[in-house]
Amino acid sequence: MTAEIIDGKAFAARIRGEVAGQVAALRRDHGIVPGLAVVLVGEDPASQVYVRNKHKQTVEAGMESFEHRLPVETSEEELLALVARLNADPAVHGILVQLPLPAQIDADKVIAAIDPAKDVDGFHISNVGLLATGQKALVPCTPLGCLMMLRDRLGSLSGREAVVIGRSNIVGKPMAQLLLRDSCTVTVAHSRTRDLAEVVRRAEIVVAAVGRPGMVTGDWIRPGATVIDVGINRIEDAETGKTRLVGDCDFESCAAVAGAITPVPGGVGPMTIACLLANTLTATCRAAGLPEPEELTA
Repeated sequence: MTAEIIDGKAFAARIRGEVAGQVAALRRDHGIVPGLAVVLVGEDPASQVYVRNKHKQTVEAGMESFEHRLPVETSEEELLALVARLNADPAVHGILVQLPLPAQIDADKVIAAIDPAKDVDGFHISNVGLLATGQKALVPCTPLGCLMMLRDRLGSLSGREAVVIGRSNIVGKPMAQLLLRDSCTVTVAHSRTRDLAEVVRRAEIVVAAVGRPGMVTGDWIRPGATVIDVGINRIEDAETGKTRLVGDCDFESCAAVAGAITPVPGGVGPMTIACLLANTLTATCRAAGLPEPEELTA
């Protein structure tokens, strides 16, 4: 058996196309243009690349992009004041403060200051609570992208057995909540799980989000399972000395057993920004009291 490769780039392009179509309709029918504000503090190279890509894709989708680049020595008070201004700005429908933040700024305090209705990262405690209780929330982008790919591949997820490896607030926990909402039977596994391989082997759906390169091997995978690899790990190639990206799954051995698998790179990664745009569109529709695009929400 050789697994079907789930093409995240193509899927993300499709989502961005749907978002752009909805944005054009909002502008045409209601005179509303969704606005996304991205705040970057300092000069972390990876964050700079990510923010640049967000800006490009936001504009391509027909949205307004508001970038705020602040020096690394920015104080917590200054950042909180900017967040307050963005909360009050009717042209801004989504606010994203790029993490990590410099040491002098408490990230939890900043996230808590964002208006939950504009929290397109889905990290505010109000959105976390709404998701956990099965209510309408803005959902973290990476798990939302994973859910979209699973629904596209498998159709109804009801009754399926899923294992999420990893319990982070950004991916593992919200992913488990989303799968529960789609009526999966969900196990959250982690580094302390006994007989981890045996637990994973039960699953029709495996979402790996632990941050350990190649941890999940093919002998952990149930034949025909769908494997979503969220890991993005940079490792050095022993032969060339160059670094390359790998996932949390050993791709070759897992692909030999699974029914479908996401590659790294080119799998989950491209979906994250696409779902950020989808969340911004959803936030805009909710703010205006308009129907939200169901195919782009959880």
